[in-house]
Amino acid sequence: MAQSLVLTLLGGAVLRVSALSDIYVNYVKPGFRLPLVVAGLVILLLGVLGVAKEWRRPYPGKGPGQDGHGHGPWVAWLLCLPVIAIFLISPPPLGSYAAERDQTPPPRPAPVGAYVAIAPGTATAMPVGEFIGRAWGDPNQSLRGRQVRLVGFVVPSKKKGQWYLTRMQLRCCAADAFPLKVAVLGAAAPRADTWVEVTGTWVPTPYDRLPKGTVAPEMKATRVAKVNQPGEPYE
Repeated sequence: MAQSLVLTLLGGAVLRVSALSDIYVNYVKPGFRLPLVVAGLVILLLGVLGVAKEWRRPYPGKGPGQDGHGHGPWVAWLLCLPVIAIFLISPPPLGSYAAERDQTPPPRPAPVGAYVAIAPGTATAMPVGEFIGRAWGDPNQSLRGRQVRLVGFVVPSKKKGQWYLTRMQLRCCAADAFPLKVAVLGAAAPRADTWVEVTGTWVPTPYDRLPKGTVAPEMKATRVAKVNQPGEPYE
């Protein structure tokens, strides 16, 4: 009975975060919604069938050395931990704590001509990953002298006079997430984990190739505005 109840709760928790809300995007990519809903329904159905079967089974009598109750493996109750976490805590998406403990990987090289020209005069919105790709991989330096707008959360920097605008990027789920960072100059740092929109211009680097190690491209801010967390917090 206990294991079936755990399965029922687990299936309900999966459906709560995938079918009844958008909480699942804190943990996996949006394309996983349908598989999660199907998995949640299957687990919930198995749990309900198990509870019904146990409920209709004749109650065993007491024998010598027996208390009349069947006991399953107690380790099964460990499955309740993620259920309790999802129902009571709903862990938020990865933020500055995770970003500070990882480094920005080198951007994948972009084919020549892959980036379209940026119109002058107006601030162009773009993903943080595209900004990093243009900064390090665009031989035409399409960011030079152009105003752009980036949205991300704040990560403190150990270097004086700068902080990081950051988005986490997923390959599959939060377990393999890595940070995409842009160093922001010329503006006071908001509180860590605050979601902001930064308008500014790329600061060209004095070197032509990506240095060894992990280096975030720099951006000179002209405006920093607080915004709400996007519906999809990852890129």
